[in-house]
Amino acid sequence: MAPPPPHEPDNCGSEAAPAVDVTAARDLIISSAGGHRYLDVRTEEELAKLGHLVEPQSSLNVPYMFITPEGSRVKNVQFVEQVASLLTSKEEPVLVGCQSGKRSELACIDLQAAGFKKVKNMGGGYLAWVHHGFPVHHGTTHSPSPATWNMMHLHVHQHRHQHQAAKPSLNGGHAQQQTDP
Repeated sequence: MAPPPPHEPDNCGSEAAPAVDVTAARDLIISSAGGHRYLDVRTEEELAKLGHLVEPQSSLNVPYMFITPEGSRVKNVQFVEQVASLLTSKEEPVLVGCQSGKRSELACIDLQAAGFKKVKNMGGGYLAWVHHGFPVHHGTTHSPSPATWNMMHLHVHQHRHQHQAAKPSLNGGHAQQQTDP
C-alpha cells in the first residue's frame, strides 16, 4: 500500500507559528478587515535586489539575519526588540515573510516566545509569491536608520572579532550561522 501524500500542517510543531499560503497572505495584507502588518525579515540588500511584496511604505523591514563580510549569516540578536519598537502592541496581527519561508518561520518562533500573540508565517515566502504571479514593488527602499547601520556594523564587527580571537562555536548565544536556500 502506498504511503499517504505529504501533508503540510498549519502548525509545524508546537512552537511554530501558524503558516498561511501566499494567496491567504496576500488577502490578509490587502484586506482592511485582515488588518495584518507585513514584516519582511529579508536583508536590505535582498529588498533592493528583489523588490518588496508590499509597497515599501506599508511594510516593516527588520532583518532576522545579517550577512557577514565572509558571506555567512548571523542572527540579528536585537531582532525581537527592533520589531517590538515598530509595533503598537504584542496583540497586533503580523504576517512575517522572507525569501523562502525558513527565516520567517524562525522569526515567528522568536516573536511568539517573546509574547507576540498574532504572528503568522507566510509559507514559501517571496519565491512562492513570485511563482503565483503576485506583484513585486521595485523602487526606493528605505535606508536603514543610522542606529540600524551602527548596530549592524557593530554586530558584524563583534562577530568577526570573536571569530578571529577565540574561534567560538557559532551556535552559542550571540550568533548563529544559518543558511536559507
